[in-house]
Amino acid sequence: MHHATDNRPAEQRPAVLLAMGPGIAGRLLTDAHRARLAALARTDPHLVAHDLATPTPRVAAALAEAEVLFTCWGATPLTAAVLDRAPRLRAVVHAAGSVKHHVTDACWERGIAVTSAAAANALPVAEYTLATILLAGKRVLRAARRYAELRADHDWLSELDDSGNHRRTVGIVGASRIGRRVIELLRPFDVQVLLYDPYVTLGEAAALGAVPAGLDELCARADTVSIHAPQLPSTRHMIGAEQLALMPDGATLINTSRGSLVDEAALLRHLTTGRLNAVLDVTDPELPPPDSPLYTLPNVLLTPHIAGSLGNELHRMADQALDELERYVKGAPFEDPVRPSQLSRSA
Repeated sequence: MHHATDNRPAEQRPAVLLAMGPGIAGRLLTDAHRARLAALARTDPHLVAHDLATPTPRVAAALAEAEVLFTCWGATPLTAAVLDRAPRLRAVVHAAGSVKHHVTDACWERGIAVTSAAAANALPVAEYTLATILLAGKRVLRAARRYAELRADHDWLSELDDSGNHRRTVGIVGASRIGRRVIELLRPFDVQVLLYDPYVTLGEAAALGAVPAGLDELCARADTVSIHAPQLPSTRHMIGAEQLALMPDGATLINTSRGSLVDEAALLRHLTTGRLNAVLDVTDPELPPPDSPLYTLPNVLLTPHIAGSLGNELHRMADQALDELERYVKGAPFEDPVRPSQLSRSA
């Protein structure tokens, strides 16, 4: 893809400051990304501000000049005090998903434009979800563990009689970017997709290729339930004791959203009896205590919050963020702006 560089004189290009946690910039930006950044903006691509609240003199000087902050995970919250040190700041370009950690009300009050690479970050989460839906339907985890135990010939046909992805019912909770992408990825497969999302109309659900359902109905009918709703006060424990009890024997719960959306104590009761299965990329607390049964239960696949961008997938977020920065430099609106009104309904 050919990217035009900005042909304004260098001194007229916007000053950009990288702001993110230690160790992130080296993984996020390739040499090609840094070269593109240097062509678009006035910046020191090797200066990364880890702390904007108590900045070093060098960071403080760069912050005072910055028109755009290029942020990623671990960015300092942009409080009024931080923004007071950044009088020229006009935009925040976030090369990751949610901006809730660092974009504060003070940013909106000052009219700062914000964009995020949530669309790029949604893709690996949806891919992880698709993979685990298919593995759950095929009972792969159970078969693998049993095989390791038995190490012998066995009547797998009988034992895995309840396995397979032919005409399974998959329940998607939340038509977020990720939820919608999962529905899209499920299209080639012979499954029925149920969707629970109070904001989605009948027509929208049909256009996505899903059948709308209430949450309880979805839990009662789906072989696999995958959670893609945002973490909000109203979604805490939305999958609670009642919903879990409705899930059929042998059903699988997949959570790549946030641990707080599931009543974990209630889930553990169903997991320890073996009635339900789970794929948990997130838990509540985020790191389960060392004695948590989640680590050892044979019917649980527990992963350390890796569904989102990892390894080379970070470069996709950098690409999207640099595309947005290029739009800003050219005076065009962001393609994927974040608005304060969306934050009450999104991750």
